[in-house]
Amino acid sequence: MHLWDTGPQRQADLAIAFGTDSASMTRTVQRLERAGFVRRRADPHDGRVTLVESTPAGLALRAQIEELWSVLESDTVGSLAAGQQRQLIRLLQVLEANLAHATS
Repeated sequence: MHLWDTGPQRQADLAIAFGTDSASMTRTVQRLERAGFVRRRADPHDGRVTLVESTPAGLALRAQIEELWSVLESDTVGSLAAGQQRQLIRLLQVLEANLAHATS
């Protein structure tokens, strides 16, 4: 989903975006690559850099995944008013920050 929104990304940037280490991101990209959903290619501007991009098979999943997220959103927060949803997001961000601080 991240690649759909941002386009091709360096694997290191993906690790940062997802708050994981490079070894974990390498394994994730390898699994997605074996499944045919992403591919790695050389950056045309910097031959030392490898970019990860979605494949046509990965892009074909977009509508289905977006529908599943929509159903999940409806099932979980659909009954909350917009203000309550914003408050919930802020509180979850505080919890996430607390957990990140506790594990560092």
